[in-house]
Amino acid sequence: MNADSVQASAALLKQRLGAHRPAIAVLLGSGWSPLAAEVEDAMDVPYAELPAFPVLAVGGHAGVLRAGLLGGVPVLVLAGRQHAYESGRADGMKGAIRTLAAVGVRVLAQTNAAGSLDATLRPGELMLVSDHLNVPQISPLFGEAGDARFVDLSAAYDPVLRAQARTAAARAGLLLHEGVYAWVMGPQFETPAEIRMLRAFGAQAVGMSTVPETILARHAGLRVLALSLLTNMAAGMEAGALSHAQTLAGAAAGSARAVRLLVAVIQALEP
Repeated sequence: MNADSVQASAALLKQRLGAHRPAIAVLLGSGWSPLAAEVEDAMDVPYAELPAFPVLAVGGHAGVLRAGLLGGVPVLVLAGRQHAYESGRADGMKGAIRTLAAVGVRVLAQTNAAGSLDATLRPGELMLVSDHLNVPQISPLFGEAGDARFVDLSAAYDPVLRAQARTAAARAGLLLHEGVYAWVMGPQFETPAEIRMLRAFGAQAVGMSTVPETILARHAGLRVLALSLLTNMAAGMEAGALSHAQTLAGAAAGSARAVRLLVAVIQALEP
């Protein structure tokens, strides 16, 4: 990814969007893909047509950008992300996020599927991310130059947007927990000992995404909101082996409520 590919992607998107310039972009993780079907007046652009966007190779991630209206709100919906475990690098979504900023997006609403580290947060429940742990301490900003790379993350998940999300959930009659999300590299699942460590560190959920995109978004000047769909209890908390198929099944089981929440939240955001 380079500046030329971002400029080319932004130019193509501006041409396709015309006067339609959404201020909110939604990045869909596993279990959240049905949201794309809720977008009205939809116009799709495959990632493959955007030079700065990644090639995706994980089940449940379609690799399409959809523009349209969600509950009457103009949005750009990104169906899928590239994960750090695919390449060993955390900057797979750098070009995509910088393209969003270049076309006028101001808010990035992220979603993910995560494992629960809290016995009271059961599979199928939803969590608003209040903060994160970058467990591998890998940054998507490695190699960046200048003082802008020293990004302040003291309010990485925008407090005002979080308050709006909590209000929207309450009005919709949906239970929305709040907690810390721990990012691990993957693709292997964590050991029970690692889960005990993350719980001791104060995390309520664990997953393999979101944190690199948050760092990139804050570096690009975007405000960030993130929601987790809890798909399983983490390693060692219950009997049984973990698998990606289990994650997808858990995500599918909770997706209807997750999408209902996300539509309500998007309608309530004030970018």
